[in-house]
Amino acid sequence: MSRSKKQEVPEGPQEVSQGELSEALSVSEAVALVKGQVDKLPELVVIGEVTGFRGPNARSGHCYFQIKDASAAMDVTVWRWVYQKLGFELRDGLKVQMSGTFEVYDRRGSLSFHATGIKVAGEGLLRQQVAELARKLEREGLMDAARKRAIPRFCERVCVVTSLSGSVIDDVKRTLARRNPLVRLQAAGCTVQGEGAASSIIAALRIAAATHPDAILLVRGGGSFEDLMTFNDERLARAVAACPVPVITGIGHEPDTCICDMVADRRCSTPTAAAESVAPAIDEVESLMNERQQRLSQAMSALLASYEAQAETLRSSAVRSISFIIARHRQELGSLAAHRCLHDPMLIVRERRASLELTAERLHGAMPRMIAAQRQATDSVTHRLRTVGEGLLRPYCQGVAHAASTLDALSPLRVLARGYAIVRDEVGHIVSSSRQLLVNEELDMRFGSGSARGRVVRVEQGQGPSNSKTSVEASEG
Repeated sequence: MSRSKKQEVPEGPQEVSQGELSEALSVSEAVALVKGQVDKLPELVVIGEVTGFRGPNARSGHCYFQIKDASAAMDVTVWRWVYQKLGFELRDGLKVQMSGTFEVYDRRGSLSFHATGIKVAGEGLLRQQVAELARKLEREGLMDAARKRAIPRFCERVCVVTSLSGSVIDDVKRTLARRNPLVRLQAAGCTVQGEGAASSIIAALRIAAATHPDAILLVRGGGSFEDLMTFNDERLARAVAACPVPVITGIGHEPDTCICDMVADRRCSTPTAAAESVAPAIDEVESLMNERQQRLSQAMSALLASYEAQAETLRSSAVRSISFIIARHRQELGSLAAHRCLHDPMLIVRERRASLELTAERLHGAMPRMIAAQRQATDSVTHRLRTVGEGLLRPYCQGVAHAASTLDALSPLRVLARGYAIVRDEVGHIVSSSRQLLVNEELDMRFGSGSARGRVVRVEQGQGPSNSKTSVEASEG
């Protein structure tokens, strides 16, 4: 290859032959050579541990970190769209399995693995599954403290659910015998590790609950995280939460907390600690009883002292009250004894009589004056009323006299007195013409003085009112 050809380095990947490698390469040529070889690599699957995690970037959303094993490490880039689809968070120490391709950055000559798919690997996958189950059960309320039941302070009967072939059951027996031999122990054997262990423990829990103990101890010895996966089983966790008897776990794996620990009514770090929690030591119980007895005695003494003080206060108060009442009554009796009516009972009568006589004398002297004054006032008012009344009535009297004179002049009686009469027929109608009459009809006649009743004998009809004539037979009324 000539020097002129070396200067014409293409921007994209370029294959370089072995012959050309004998000559010196520019940086661009060297990077292009590596990039061309890297681009030929297929998609790879890499397993390692996340370290130096940075992301997601606030602006781009991409993540950057390294993945390592015991002897090597490499840079990794996870694009935003890949990270958003993971379903879990990347963090330092997490073991993952990634698929992707290598990329060479020309300007830095650096190599980076672009991950297109990531999933948790090994124990990390198990821990992720356990964490997801824990969140699920927590949302359902199985881990709420309000749901968990109180453990009796002094248990009489305890049932242990564990493997009967290991040392755990012996440790529990020794602990109970040492601390409180009065606690009766029962055991329900089961498999605590391996395939079918969860179902075995669930069956043992049912057997233990059927004996109606005060508490159930679900215990086993220590082990790796994988060994204890039985106690992260969802079916077993739900069985522990639904058990009708309070469940105490003692799973000897202190760095980790199993799902069964989370849903149990009480969690202890080891089987021995679980046994100790249900069996207080005899000396501790005795010390507690002595302490309670002493506190009870002190409380009773204080209560009695309080009652005695109250009784003394009431007694003193009663004495003072009685003394006060006696003194008050004595004072009242003294006042009554000093009253004049007790010394001279007639004194009040004489005083009242003298007062009445004085009043009568004053009234006797005042009555004539009062009567004279009232009579004078009455006479004056009477005179004024008479004068006013005459003045008010005079016009009315004159009007009445004039009206009477007018009525008298117009009265029918004056007309009758001049020789006229008022004639009425049988039904009382006034007869003003002979045409209204019939022969033999009876009539009533009113005169200026007196009246008469007659019967029509003859009726003569003229041409005018003055020519009509009627003959009547009448009798004076």
